[in-house]
Amino acid sequence: MTTTNGGDAAAPATPESTAPSFSVVAQYSKDFSFENPNAPQSLMQQQQQPQIGIQINVNPKQISPTDYEVELKLEGKAELSGTVLFAFDLNYAGVFRMANIPQESLGPLLMIECPRLLFPFAREIISNAISNGGFPPLMLHPIDFVALYQRRMAEMQAAQQPATQTG
Repeated sequence: MTTTNGGDAAAPATPESTAPSFSVVAQYSKDFSFENPNAPQSLMQQQQQPQIGIQINVNPKQISPTDYEVELKLEGKAELSGTVLFAFDLNYAGVFRMANIPQESLGPLLMIECPRLLFPFAREIISNAISNGGFPPLMLHPIDFVALYQRRMAEMQAAQQPATQTG
């Protein structure tokens, strides 16, 4: 909130108006699928530990000058002796409002902090679906979004180098 003293025509910029700001506007499930293709037989094979594979992707998209949608996509599958016990595919997203963020900080904010805020909610959705499917709940371990971001940046640099070396 800004106020002016005694009717000044032009109030000087306040630190509030130029300070970096970050807020969560909304978060939601965009798409979710849970499959239990071999029930009830798969529910009776729970004596052994299944092989569980999970893929994670983060996709940011600018939707207005200050708003960004960040999608956290989690896909997973549990198999035992070549039989799929369950599979899930969740696209959980949020809209984040950012103002006065330095350009060099925007990528890490979108690719690290935003998915870090979304992950606990996505993990709960997946755990509940697996439990409701008749399996013990799967508690996904915390994800190192810093390492994912660094890996993505290294892959992008590697993809650009061959193009600049050919001449």
